[in-house]
Amino acid sequence: MKIPQQKLEQVLDKFDAIEARMSVETVPDEIVKLAKEHAELRPVAEGVRTLKERLDEIAELEELIADPEMGAMAKEELHALKSGLGAIERQVSILLLPKDKDDNASVVLEVRAGTGGDEAAIFAGDLFRMYARYASLQGWKLEIETESEAEMGGYKEIVASITGNGVFGKMKFESGVHRVQRVPVTETQGRVHTSAATVAVLPAPEDIEVNFSMTDVRVDTMRASGAGGQHVNKTDSAVRMTHEPTGIVVVCDAKSQHQNRANAEKILKMKLYDMERARIDAERAGDRKSQVGSGDRSERIRTYNYSQGRVSDHRINLTLYNLDKIIAGDALDEVVNSLVAADQAEKLAALETDG
Repeated sequence: MKIPQQKLEQVLDKFDAIEARMSVETVPDEIVKLAKEHAELRPVAEGVRTLKERLDEIAELEELIADPEMGAMAKEELHALKSGLGAIERQVSILLLPKDKDDNASVVLEVRAGTGGDEAAIFAGDLFRMYARYASLQGWKLEIETESEAEMGGYKEIVASITGNGVFGKMKFESGVHRVQRVPVTETQGRVHTSAATVAVLPAPEDIEVNFSMTDVRVDTMRASGAGGQHVNKTDSAVRMTHEPTGIVVVCDAKSQHQNRANAEKILKMKLYDMERARIDAERAGDRKSQVGSGDRSERIRTYNYSQGRVSDHRINLTLYNLDKIIAGDALDEVVNSLVAADQAEKLAALETDG
C-alpha cells in the first residue's frame, strides 16, 4: 500500500522534535517520558527513513532514464529498486499501524484447570511452566501472586505477575481455552483423554483509569491455602477482596498480609480495567470481530495433541509439529510471532478496505 508522503514527514518531524526536547530537558520525570517516547518511535522513524531514501533513489533514476549515456544503466537499477519497494512499504505500513496502548504493559497471568479433573490441573501446570520459561527467555520477571496446587500435581489455579517491556503485546493472544489430547498419567488402559485449561492475560498499564472505590469492596482475611509451613497454618495472612457491584473476587495468599492487600487491590483494578477494555473493544469491533485478538476466554484457541506431537492454533489455522519444544516454552515464540503477524495482516487489510 502506498503511504502518503505527508505521513512520512510527520513521523520524522515528531521524532526530531522529541530528540530536540531531550537535549534541553532538565526535569527528571519529563526526561523519562521523552526517553520512552523516543524508544517507541525510533524503529518507526528508521523504517520511514529507509523508505524515503529508496523513493528518492527511484526518483533520481527516473530522471536519468532519458539520458543517452546513463539511461540503460539507470533503467536496470530502477527495476531492481522497484522490485523491493513493496516489501519496504509493507514493513513501514506495519510500523505505522495504530498501537494498542497497552502493548508495552506488564501483565497478570491467570491459569485455571478446566474440564478434565486431575489431568486438567496437570495440564494447567504444564501451561504455567511454558509461560514461565517463555518469560525467562524474553528477559521478563515473573512472580507468583497466588496458587492452589492439585493433589495429583499441577494447579487448580495459579496467578502470577509478569513485568517487563512489551509483555502484553506478546502475551495478549494467549487468553482463551487451551485443550490437551493425551494419555493422562492417571490412565491405566492407555486411552487418550481430552482436557482443558483456561488462560487469562490482564494488562497492567502504568496508570490504570477505572471508576473504583474501596467503599465498594469487601475485604476478608483468612489463612493462606498454600502448602506447608507453620506460618501458613497459624497466620490469617491471605486477603480476599470482593468488588460487590461486579462480583469480581481476588485472592492473594503470600506470607505478608500487607503485601497481599496491595497486590489484591492492584489485581482488582486490573480486572475492572480489563472488563472496561473488553466492553470498549466489543463496541468498536461492530460487525468486524477480530479473528486473532477477540480475547474471548470461553473460546477454544489452541489444541496440544501429544500422540501426533502437534500444536494447532484454531484462530489462524496454524499447525506446528514441535509440541515438546513449544510446551517447554523454548519454541512458543513461533506461535506468538505467527499470531502477531496475522493480527498485523488483518489490520492492514482493514485499512486498505476502509481506505
